[in-house]
Amino acid sequence: MVRHVTIRTETDNPSVIAAALTPDNTEEMTTTIRDGTIVTEIERETTGGLRTTVDDYVTNLTVAAQLTNDTTNNHE
Repeated sequence: MVRHVTIRTETDNPSVIAAALTPDNTEEMTTTIRDGTIVTEIERETTGGLRTTVDDYVTNLTVAAQLTNDTTNNHE
């Protein structure tokens, strides 16, 4: 049985963030932009594999969003 998850992310910079995320996609992942929303679909054979892939993706998404946010404070 294949496990599947769809993650939708609304952001001001969908094309920039999607472009940053796509190189890290595995064969089981697709990232597209639909109606201004980043849509990433992940399929894995095991629940543990799905959890790990989602965790990695969310970490990468967080970093990409922070790097494209003009209001992020770098504490300088």
